[in-house]
Amino acid sequence: MKKKLKYMTILCAAVACLFSSCSKSSQQQMPSANFETMKVSTKDVTMTTKYAATIRGRQDIDILPQVSGTLTKLCVTEGQVVKTGQTLFIIDQVPYQAALNTALASLESAKAQLATSQLEYDSKKKLYDEKVISEFDLQKASNSLLTAKATLSQCEAQVVNARNNLSYTVVKSPSNGIVGTLPYRQGALVGPTIPQPLTTVSDNTQMYVYFSINEVQLLTMSREYGTAEAGIKALPEIKMLLVDGSEYKYPGKVESISGVVDRSTGTVQVRAVFDNPEKLLHSGSTGYVVIPTVYKDKIVIPTTATVQVQDKFKVYLVDKDNIAHEHIVVTEALTNGKEYVIKDGLKVGDVIVAEGAGMLRDGQNIKPNK
Repeated sequence: MKKKLKYMTILCAAVACLFSSCSKSSQQQMPSANFETMKVSTKDVTMTTKYAATIRGRQDIDILPQVSGTLTKLCVTEGQVVKTGQTLFIIDQVPYQAALNTALASLESAKAQLATSQLEYDSKKKLYDEKVISEFDLQKASNSLLTAKATLSQCEAQVVNARNNLSYTVVKSPSNGIVGTLPYRQGALVGPTIPQPLTTVSDNTQMYVYFSINEVQLLTMSREYGTAEAGIKALPEIKMLLVDGSEYKYPGKVESISGVVDRSTGTVQVRAVFDNPEKLLHSGSTGYVVIPTVYKDKIVIPTTATVQVQDKFKVYLVDKDNIAHEHIVVTEALTNGKEYVIKDGLKVGDVIVAEGAGMLRDGQNIKPNK
């Protein structure tokens, strides 16, 4: 038993010595790797940020009928360009024409009644002046005349109302634009309370493009320029990427920022406007807005010099003995995909590993490439 214990002790010691010698040997055999380094300096750089956007016509008008009736004619097709006042739909006019005729007949009757009441009043006035009739009879004639005048006014109002209703059977475009979908066809019963509009006319000479920024970006803009409105004026022209990834050739301009933060998303809505002379943009489509941000005299390092660990970024500072030391830095929120603007953690003159930072470990000896 003692011999077995002695052999086991000797064996463990031998194995430990073997691992120790292998470790030392591997450390001695691992040469210092070559890494690109750079000296930190400042420069001007433009960073761009891409936001998902929704495109709307500058004026999207839902067309709803003002009277009820059967749709007798569709005068336009989907996607047709229309002008202000152009006829879009016609609703059955027969009942409204009949109502107008009735109102006109009532108006003529009221006019005749007024003329009769005026004659009676004039006659009674003469008789009253000659003391033939009493004041009571004269007052009755006067009241009849007033009633006739009121009836005439009512009839005139009914004529106006009937004429308007008849005119509403011809549904016209309130603006220049493009006709949207046509959910109702000839013969459909329509009215002011229909669930869908007859169509939508979109004024697409200029298009509104809506996107959202978060509260931090809004706060940063407000602090930098004093107010969000001043920040809008300071923004340069922006670009837009269409749904197929191509760049829209006409630049846009941010016009407004909502002053209310959406509680559910923590964002505010931004509206930009783009000219649409070639009618390439369509209301309801989507794209991406690309906004440039100019940083002046800032420390800028390549993304290859950083390693991201959760929400932190680290770089490797190189000392005079060429030892790489792990160091945490704070970057700006924006990046152009190739560089980071450093907000805190580095100073001009620092030497850092410029490429391959993900392959380093803290305290590793390196050979800077000259």
